[in-house]
Amino acid sequence: MIDEAEPVLREDPVMDRLVDTHDPYVEPDWTEYERLCISIINQQLSTASAAAVRERVFDALEDEVTPETVLAANDQALRDAGLSRSKVNYIRNAAHAFQEQDFTRAGLADVDNDEVVDRLTEIKGIGEWTARMYLLFVLERPDILPLGDLAVRRGIEQLYSNGDELTRAEMRDIAEDWRPYRSVATRYIWAEYEADSSIDLANVDARND
Repeated sequence: MIDEAEPVLREDPVMDRLVDTHDPYVEPDWTEYERLCISIINQQLSTASAAAVRERVFDALEDEVTPETVLAANDQALRDAGLSRSKVNYIRNAAHAFQEQDFTRAGLADVDNDEVVDRLTEIKGIGEWTARMYLLFVLERPDILPLGDLAVRRGIEQLYSNGDELTRAEMRDIAEDWRPYRSVATRYIWAEYEADSSIDLANVDARND
């Protein structure tokens, strides 16, 4: 997908520079359920706090983060790892959903983006931001523009308006030139933002969730 996107993105002079300057932002190869849990953990936490809690939760589960291990885990152990009571419930809600439905890449291969968002947001604790992160990182859909993400918004503002505030409508207009590879453009924006701000983009703004 990245190779296919490059000629399209290079039509935009700003993106052309980013393609020359950065590798697109990538994450470790999490499982589908792990990535969803990470998004839940990240919600409303600072970068440092999110990373620390994520590490402690994974340690508490002995790096076996599956629906089964989460449902079997002791509540207090998860709380001691740094999860709020609500987030314990949220990752368990997600565990039940994964047991009842097929949220894997293969299982959602023929499901369109809007339907994926609808299915995920039926899970209590999963909002649209988290669902769009799932589309982008887990399902690797090529044309996702997650404007619920603070780093994406700030990155677009820094790159296209010298840091001045833009409306989301204005951001969507800018991103029209990136279709049908807005997901790849987003990864380059994250790479630029991370390089400029030293912010760990595994933790992005999830206040809407």
